Amino acid sequence: MLTQEVSDLLCLPNFVTVEDLSIKMVETLLKRAQYFKNGGQVPCLDKPTYCVNMFFENSTRTHTSFEMAERKLNITELPFNPSQSSVKKGETLYDTLFTMDAIGVDFAVIRHPENEYYKKLIDLTKEQHLDIGLINAGDGSGQHPSQSLLDMMTIYEQFGYFKGLKVAIVGDITNSRVAKSNMQLLTRLGAKVYFSGPKYWYSSEFDEYGQYGAVDEILPEMDAIILLRVQHERHGEDSNEETFSAAEYHEKYGLNHVRYAHLKKNAIIMHPGPVNRGVEWADDLVEAPKSRFYTQMQNGVFVRMAMIEAVLRGRKLGGLE
Repeated sequence: MLTQEVSDLLCLPNFVTVEDLSIKMVETLLKRAQYFKNGGQVPCLDKPTYCVNMFFENSTRTHTSFEMAERKLNITELPFNPSQSSVKKGETLYDTLFTMDAIGVDFAVIRHPENEYYKKLIDLTKEQHLDIGLINAGDGSGQHPSQSLLDMMTIYEQFGYFKGLKVAIVGDITNSRVAKSNMQLLTRLGAKVYFSGPKYWYSSEFDEYGQYGAVDEILPEMDAIILLRVQHERHGEDSNEETFSAAEYHEKYGLNHVRYAHLKKNAIIMHPGPVNRGVEWADDLVEAPKSRFYTQMQNGVFVRMAMIEAVLRGRKLGGLE
């Protein structure tokens, strides 16, 4: 049985950005996720609850772990494939959700290529008849709240605190929604954020969250390293895409054996996936002792359970309040 304070903190009508979360809410979500991971009892839904996972970009980890989280919470998921839907006929995202709401879907998990797609939808729900919960599974190069929270859970499991930890985010930062969510949340939690990777994938707008440094200078000082995938699909004409070399990138910025050997004894390496083996991370180091890639994927299920529960309580779904 949750205390009233915890129940109040686990209460959001929509879960779309880490910017909406207070530090207490983050702490409560992480504790709740840990509770589920340790075998804690899931909330009892005394009313049928339905969801739809709408992924307009490809996904393995986020999509399947949301599905697993929903099944563990005894929520019925309706299948949805954008390529076989009326989206192909020009239907808007609002009208697709309007349909889902009409047939009885309670909340939608959405990944979409448009940054902040959810803002228009939330504004429209205030003006029109749409009444469906939104959980953001990634918007363009904007936010990725579930990945950020599972990363926080993974770091907290290793160290037990955030204040003063040195965390490096390395790689294609400009195009990474993971980087943006993590730099915001880590800074608010008291960690010291550092950036590295190609300078042309770094922007001065990130200076408020941390400092940029050469990869070989900062990595030996880091407690946690978050490697980022090179996101070729988001690179425009002026992004050095035509001259990109995987081997050169790995030599200059990748986590290779030499850099691995210079890491702190208790340092951990993370990655949101999918991993480009041999590019940002040496193939045979993806499952090395300092790697927490497998743990991140495990934690993703339990964090997403906590996120979904917060929306259920925020919308009084399944009999939860």
